[in-house]
Amino acid sequence: MVSTKGPGAECRSEPSGGVLVARNVEIKARTENPSALLERATAVSDSDPVEILQDDTFFFCANGRLKLRELSPSHGQLIFYQRADSRGPKESSYFISNTSEPASLRQTLALSLGVSGRVRKRRRLFLVGNTRIHLDHVEGLGHFVELEVALMEGESIDAGRATAHNLMKQLGISEESLLDRAYVDMLAPSTSLQRTPSGDADL
Repeated sequence: MVSTKGPGAECRSEPSGGVLVARNVEIKARTENPSALLERATAVSDSDPVEILQDDTFFFCANGRLKLRELSPSHGQLIFYQRADSRGPKESSYFISNTSEPASLRQTLALSLGVSGRVRKRRRLFLVGNTRIHLDHVEGLGHFVELEVALMEGESIDAGRATAHNLMKQLGISEESLLDRAYVDMLAPSTSLQRTPSGDADL
């Protein structure tokens, strides 16, 4: 069963068969002053932040990105998403399937598909209306901020971009600090694991 879980996520049904799809407008930026950004995010947030430890393993995938997010030994999320590698607010479509056995699922996917990278981070999650603010500390990379504006069914990308730009101003996120790459790409090749000649993944 595929589900789209996440604060503020809005789902829509694809005509091809009832698969649930969630859409965001997203930005990612590097931050040189995480303490100041934390203060601004706290000031605009609707609630107290939630701290989350995330261990993301990426697998080779031809049509987008596929990752397994381990949140605890008994809770994980298999996430497939498609998003352009461009600076500025951009659309992301994603599917999430929850699992109670993330470790065994990771091993199965690694053996069958091969591991392309791994990202470990500590995330502080803030909610502002239909937007998720992520203050991330990524192992090997440093401090970043992400905005994910959840789009309602039928809502235009332009509306999501306007929300993102407004929050960027409130949080002091400059256009120059925006990034066009995922964390896993910034870490490559240090975290990229290729298939061995036998087809087995290096676990």
